[in-house]
Amino acid sequence: MYIALLGRQPELSIAELERVYGAVAWFSADTATIETKQNDTFDIQRLGGTQKAGKVIAELQHTDWRKASAEIVRHFTEEWSSFEGKITLGISTYGLDLSPREVQKTGLVLKSKLKARGISLRLVPNQESALSTATSHHNKLGLSSNKVELLIVKGQRSIIVAQSIGAQNITALAHRDQGRPRRDAFVGMLPPKLAQMMVNFATGPEQNLRVLDPFCGTGVILQEAALMGHAVYGTDLAPKMIDYSRDNLTWLQETVMRHPIDLTLEEGDAMNAPWSQPIGAVAAETYLGQPFSAPPSPAKLKEVQNTCNFIIGSFLKNLADQIAPGTQVALAVPAWKDKEGYFSHLPLSSKPEGFGFDRIELKTVETDRLMYFRPDQVVAREILLLVKR
Repeated sequence: MYIALLGRQPELSIAELERVYGAVAWFSADTATIETKQNDTFDIQRLGGTQKAGKVIAELQHTDWRKASAEIVRHFTEEWSSFEGKITLGISTYGLDLSPREVQKTGLVLKSKLKARGISLRLVPNQESALSTATSHHNKLGLSSNKVELLIVKGQRSIIVAQSIGAQNITALAHRDQGRPRRDAFVGMLPPKLAQMMVNFATGPEQNLRVLDPFCGTGVILQEAALMGHAVYGTDLAPKMIDYSRDNLTWLQETVMRHPIDLTLEEGDAMNAPWSQPIGAVAAETYLGQPFSAPPSPAKLKEVQNTCNFIIGSFLKNLADQIAPGTQVALAVPAWKDKEGYFSHLPLSSKPEGFGFDRIELKTVETDRLMYFRPDQVVAREILLLVKR
């Protein structure tokens, strides 16, 4: 069993885990446990919504930190009593009301006991009760047997102790976001993390699919799908966007990839374009309408909703005629936040069957809670998970 530290919007993160791994459950408000088959691997770097993950070592049937600390020291003193070489250790706690000093004290006690047995341990200092993702990644914690991070997570009735298998590589994500040669703020700036999630929402555990993005823009979704090993197929209404996607995918091939990208790019209007086959899955950020710095008036909101609903609905009808039943689709569509923080949705979000699709239901989260937004944003991205009827 593994435990995952979820991202800023936990519902999206756990939905991604469920789509990829299936057997997922909430452990706390911002963590989830994952059951995997014996030979399955847990790859944190393909997950946009998981900040850290660890292999569960023990689940303590209490929530008392002092008892947990003593058990952790006892376990790892024995575990590492014959370790060869120097150990680098970081300790991160979640859900426990602890100061950094209290967390550090556990590490210092363990260091002292190991020193008495001739084992050298370097303790990564805690500025907070949990090490930041950047600190974990910088120290390469979880990436080798002698660079260890303990993830200690309190649930409602128990404490999980896990050994990290790594943290999200924020350096690589930033490089793919800021280092690519072509960017265009007018078509939106889809974060690579969200693009990773979109691909996983659409493909689930399947590998080596041909993933279509009919609104490819500068190619961020294509980029993340290619890194996961999928063939990628992008179309866009604007010739400039096709050029931008090509330049960005060429840059990715030359700077990041170790194998050729199977890439198709074509100019085309998603409302009526013919797409070549096969199409294994579809992931796209659709037309989001005009940006707003403040909630629009009811009349303006209705006007924008109708425009977006027409464009996206026409696209869905066109798509439904060209993909096989069972093909899965992940779309980012607009939703608009009012002054009270409530969202207005596209009409088609609740009735996709009229366009030839059903909603994909999840066990861990209600599908209408799959929203990606910053607190100051009026226009959010609602994630629609659909399957061709």
